[in-house]
Amino acid sequence: MKKVMYSQYGGPEVLQLVEVPQPVAGPKELLVRVRAVSLNPLDWKLRAGEMKLVAGSKLPKSVGIDFAGTVAGVGATVRAFQPGEEVFGLVDVLKGGALAEYVVVSEQQVARKPAGLSFAQAAALPVVGSSALQVFEQLIKLRPGAELLINGASGGIGMVATQLAKRQGARVTAVVGPAGLAAARQWGADTVLNYREQSVHSLGRRFDAVLDLSGQLPFAQARPLLTPAGVYVHSAPGVREIVGSFWHNLFSKQKYRVLLLKPKAAYLTTLANSNLDVVIGATYPLADFQRAYAEVAKGGIVGKAVFTVD
Repeated sequence: MKKVMYSQYGGPEVLQLVEVPQPVAGPKELLVRVRAVSLNPLDWKLRAGEMKLVAGSKLPKSVGIDFAGTVAGVGATVRAFQPGEEVFGLVDVLKGGALAEYVVVSEQQVARKPAGLSFAQAAALPVVGSSALQVFEQLIKLRPGAELLINGASGGIGMVATQLAKRQGARVTAVVGPAGLAAARQWGADTVLNYREQSVHSLGRRFDAVLDLSGQLPFAQARPLLTPAGVYVHSAPGVREIVGSFWHNLFSKQKYRVLLLKPKAAYLTTLANSNLDVVIGATYPLADFQRAYAEVAKGGIVGKAVFTVD
């Protein structure tokens, strides 16, 4: 089968489409014929070698985390799924390997694909959806009427976070680029700000929570926007942010949180039943893997970008 891998760290040029043996499902596993795979910033952070401390440095490595497809086979003890069923899910976040024609996963790593979503839409959900659910479960405790600022709200996490926050009764201010204005309104944001025309600091408002999804609103700049007990969340922290948040939280009522994704089977079930509006901003065939990663890493995609695997 075909699979995208890399044998050295670097840019998209180090990626290769290789032929490898088709995996075999173990007794408690499923073999899934992949139909679509999502692109995530974590893909290129791992490929660039930025996360060796947690992901290890052994090469070669694979890419792709979340996917959707059809069950091609099940292990002897699997009872929850049958061949032919449509599923979506994610592989080990730090190992990757979903960008392939087939993938082997456990029952806990997949859920049934919602009938109302295409394979591309379903593949787009697991990482960003799990991230948004984890933020509101562990990092930001929203209450009805809470003021939430989402910076970079037109991307994948912002797409889900905006919808979930509105369902919890929060008032959402979404900061996006020109291309994301319509989508942010479609997802329910109460205030939509074009960062190219207006700074969020010009609003003269304080927020109970600030969720920075773009990496362009560091904690030092976000603090004046927070209420005295407000919470700031960094969605793609490095070592500096992780250490800095720890020390800051020892001495301040304003809290600095970092998102370190820990997927759970329950998140997939919740996403499958959430009836979310999932926007696909770009679609690429598997053969265009280098071009896809080069383009998507530049930003500007509204919603999510996905590969189709035929």
